[in-house]
Amino acid sequence: MNHVVGFDNERYLREQTASILERLNACDKLVLEFGGKLLFDYHAARVLPGYDPNIKMRLLQQLKDQAEVILCIHAGDIERKKMRADFGISYDTDAMKLIDDLHDRDVDVTGIVITRFDHQPAAEQFQTKLERRGLRVYTHATIRGYPADVDRIVSAVGYGATPVIPTTKPLVVVTAPGPGSGKLATCLALLYHDHLAGRQAAYAKFETFPVWDLPLKHPVNTAYEAATADLHDVNLIDPFHLEATGQAAVSYNRDIDAFPVVKSILTRIGTEAPPQSPTDMGVNRISSGICDDAVVREASRQEIIRRFFRYSCEYALGLTGEDTVHRVEKLMQELGLRPDDRRVVRPARQAAQDGAARQKGSQGVYCGAALDLHDGTLITGKNSPLMHAASSVILNAIKHLAGIPDRIHLLPPSVTQSIGTLKRDILGRKTESMSLAETLVALCISATTNPSAQAAMECLKELVGTELHSTHIPAAGDDVGLKRLGIHVTSDPLFPTRDLVDV
Repeated sequence: MNHVVGFDNERYLREQTASILERLNACDKLVLEFGGKLLFDYHAARVLPGYDPNIKMRLLQQLKDQAEVILCIHAGDIERKKMRADFGISYDTDAMKLIDDLHDRDVDVTGIVITRFDHQPAAEQFQTKLERRGLRVYTHATIRGYPADVDRIVSAVGYGATPVIPTTKPLVVVTAPGPGSGKLATCLALLYHDHLAGRQAAYAKFETFPVWDLPLKHPVNTAYEAATADLHDVNLIDPFHLEATGQAAVSYNRDIDAFPVVKSILTRIGTEAPPQSPTDMGVNRISSGICDDAVVREASRQEIIRRFFRYSCEYALGLTGEDTVHRVEKLMQELGLRPDDRRVVRPARQAAQDGAARQKGSQGVYCGAALDLHDGTLITGKNSPLMHAASSVILNAIKHLAGIPDRIHLLPPSVTQSIGTLKRDILGRKTESMSLAETLVALCISATTNPSAQAAMECLKELVGTELHSTHIPAAGDDVGLKRLGIHVTSDPLFPTRDLVDV
């Protein structure tokens, strides 16, 4: 797969900044809800080739003299240790990482809001940890009757019972590690307190997907549906916008269902210029950056297939329901897509079959993996008593990139045997086969004395953004290694061993 570009970051940045400033200049203060991921938005980068996954942070840096940030996190997500799938870290860890990233870029973090707080032990511990580091933390309890009981919500026992968060800049950005974090309620509480203090403020929403001014069935919008299949999101034509303007615009069911209540609350609070539709609330100019629609369409189709594999594996792991998988299957059918339209699927499965054929009669699970390099070269690997399939394919790939012949070994037997002894005789592991994380450590050791290993190791950075498919769900050590290398990974919903615990 060659480096193809379908998105112009600079054009988008100009348009998006201008759209936000236009809203800001029309009022004294703008409370801006930032949907999606503020940093490392890899979904957007996958469906919009060329998109800078950190462009929202670049935008904030441009506006930092006028902007401050409030970060929300749902107490239930802290308690359940909800994970961010692309990094494999919990939401509370991601929230702290986001605070660090904002501070590193000299963007002010006004405070952290723990939403739907009910004295959950993990949430209280999180609050204490941040406060002892000098951060301001606020808690919002669940408002009884939210969101339907507008009279109660917009009252002293509703938003009035939430703590006042002092803000000093004209642009207040409210963001979160992920969906369902209470951003909207936090924005509305801010507006309520401003209204009580005699300050007029306006509300807007900056959310990348779905893209309001692309067709409803454009693959970019369909890819958003696939990405949120577990949330039951469905893209729809915004009926309020159609009625108010006569123009069709794309929104989604949760925003449309919530809009009458949101508008009623905003009107009751006295916000400036209450929006006429969910689309009217938005400041999304993402379509302005699309410079090659054909490239973007194909990238979005591939993302839908990735989501199918991801949810299939999550179903096998008991992390999601069968209906989520069926939703993505339906989206694939609408676009005429099959799982093996992902280029690396068939070679990976063939590698597993080849491994099984060579070891006829022996017991074991045969795993295959295939990697699509940026120059279009397909590299395969399979598991063995020495290493996992993920380890094999990565070593084969960097040997290819470094121009090292197959006959040259990157890992000396002394290192692999030592690791095997450690795993078998000291740690009591059932297998000596090395995971990718273990293989990378062995490669690093080998590189100190082996110039070929050093040359190959330097090629690891060229794997960022490549595509890989495995015939089996990656073991923990493989999953961590692949994520750290920045590879886009899918796998068949099969387990690499019969063991219930990967130890």
